Amino acid sequence: MTSAPGTGLSHRVLQALLGAWALSACSAEETAAVEDHLTECAPCADEALRLRDAVGLLHTDGSLDLDPTLRSRVMDGCLGRRPARIPVPEHAAPYDAETARLDALLRDIGDSEWHAPVRLRWFEEEREVSRRTTVAGVIGHLTAVDGLLSAALGLDDPLGRGETPQDPIERTERYWSAAQRPPTRTVREPWRAQSHELIRTASFAGRNVAEASVSYGAFALPLQDALLDRAFECWVHGGDIADAVDYPYQAPAAAHLHRMIDLAARLLPAAVAGRRRAGLAGPAKELVTAGAPGRSVHLEIEGHGGGDWFIALDSPAALGSPERAVAQVALDGVEFCRLAAGHISPVEAAAGQEGDREAIRDVLFATASLSRL
Repeated sequence: MTSAPGTGLSHRVLQALLGAWALSACSAEETAAVEDHLTECAPCADEALRLRDAVGLLHTDGSLDLDPTLRSRVMDGCLGRRPARIPVPEHAAPYDAETARLDALLRDIGDSEWHAPVRLRWFEEEREVSRRTTVAGVIGHLTAVDGLLSAALGLDDPLGRGETPQDPIERTERYWSAAQRPPTRTVREPWRAQSHELIRTASFAGRNVAEASVSYGAFALPLQDALLDRAFECWVHGGDIADAVDYPYQAPAAAHLHRMIDLAARLLPAAVAGRRRAGLAGPAKELVTAGAPGRSVHLEIEGHGGGDWFIALDSPAALGSPERAVAQVALDGVEFCRLAAGHISPVEAAAGQEGDREAIRDVLFATASLSRL
């Protein structure tokens, strides 16, 4: 092998020195010889660049751990771009996406983190209430309440056969009390199998099944809205779990978040009426015939998943109307959902208010009243 020009060292020797050069382990003379050679030899120059990049990974001041947000970013990309093998109907898509995101989080956490404490929060009347459980307990809660949809679709109820409660709190308490010992990661597979079965059944269901009603005890929702409700709960409790284990967790896709906000907005007139019957909201002021425009609050949701809704104040049968709006309240989309989940108080939630203060208060407190365990 001939020597490299001007160095007295052969190409083979200089090539063998590339590793030491990349590690800065050559003498001054060897370093000068190698660097002179790199200006003349393209193959060695390419190899030198690869070696320098590899050495960069060996520095002790840098972490070799993957970016903690990598998995969630990859999952978001997959969920946004990969076509489903079985087409999922539009009304089931948010539940499909949120269960997949939560499952990705659960797969990443360690055994000990399943026992991390979680505080579940919601509003009852005028006050915040809470219940302490664990990460595994939260998944048990989701399993128990999702079982209401399973029963409506003719699938197995996780609480078993026979008389089972429909109230979400009662179902959760029964599920937790039936456990022989504190739940662990073993709760994940039954929950995920149940969610897969719900999605498959909803995807193949005919119109009659898709329009079935799901009873929650004190109220009922059409199956399509119940799936959206469960997507919302899955996201909210996924955030509770992520906070407990210090894991990054983003809001749902904008289209899905918009539908969740829309469901809450559609439930608000009945919620205001319910609080009025309990003496917790102001009296009706202008009753109108069913379907006629009535006094309304303009709910302006800004940012991610935003839009405009007009909430009828005096009767659930009245039509929310921009012409009859007596007040306007502006909220960020995620903040509105946090209010509907009972994670912030009505006083904390309102970013902008204008008009009838009593009407605004009634709508904000009615939004918080939508929350439950």
